[in-house]
Amino acid sequence: MRSEQEMMDLILTYAKKDDRIRAVYMNGSRTNPRIQSDIFQDYDIVYVVKETATFIRDATWIRVFGELFMLQEPDKLDQGRSLEVNFERTYAYLMLFNDGNRLDLRLQTIEATLSEYGEDKLTIPLLDKDQLLPTIGPPSDADYHVKEPSVGEFTSCVNNFWWCLQNVAKGIWRDELPYAKLMFEYTTRHTLDEMVSWWIGINTDFELSIGKLGKYIKRYLPEAYWVMYKETYSDASYDTMWKSIFKACELFRILAIDVAEKLGFNFPQDDDKNMTKYLNRVRHLPTDANKFF
Repeated sequence: MRSEQEMMDLILTYAKKDDRIRAVYMNGSRTNPRIQSDIFQDYDIVYVVKETATFIRDATWIRVFGELFMLQEPDKLDQGRSLEVNFERTYAYLMLFNDGNRLDLRLQTIEATLSEYGEDKLTIPLLDKDQLLPTIGPPSDADYHVKEPSVGEFTSCVNNFWWCLQNVAKGIWRDELPYAKLMFEYTTRHTLDEMVSWWIGINTDFELSIGKLGKYIKRYLPEAYWVMYKETYSDASYDTMWKSIFKACELFRILAIDVAEKLGFNFPQDDDKNMTKYLNRVRHLPTDANKFF
């Protein structure tokens, strides 16, 4: 596997030789001082170019970066789905190489760069042939930090958590596995993770990120809570799913009450009590039942 130094040398050497490329900058985890480097980190690189057309017309130039396992061109795929794209402004090549390295390389015109550069605070300049890149501060993940919820956001999260569980429950009772599983992930998991993030935020002064899709949650939850969180994942067994549902309720309850107390919000005890009763009723409801009570 090529080292970080080898990859960066390759990326910058090509940019220096090609007159169409006027500047280079990097985004992503490799610019974040809080992230520990590992072998799966992407190289999120932007080539600031005079134009994109010649790069797109003959894409053989990307072979200089290595032997490809797979290539994705997201802008081309979006065009194929009839989504609005502008190849003349920006175009990306996502490359996975045989040695395991991944390079996400975006072409971006000078005009586009001048209007967008620095909006993502995790940005560092690597090359600037014409001194066209505006001055920006050191990279920071502040934009990705957990944000303190408003009372409305907290109330909505709690209400949605309890309300949507009825859909998960009826999906199980009806033996509609895909519906029940996806409803749990799209609603219960979503609101649980939202509450987890706020609890972590409160206990870290809202000065960190839990990562994309909550990938750093394990780092910031106490071991006992992390064990509970893992138990909210289940297989296709309905008995296991029910156990995961009640474990999610238990963890959500603990965290939400704590968040409410620390932020001066109200936790709706009646919603918790009533929906827990409802879930227990559905769990033991015969599959041939023709009435709820």
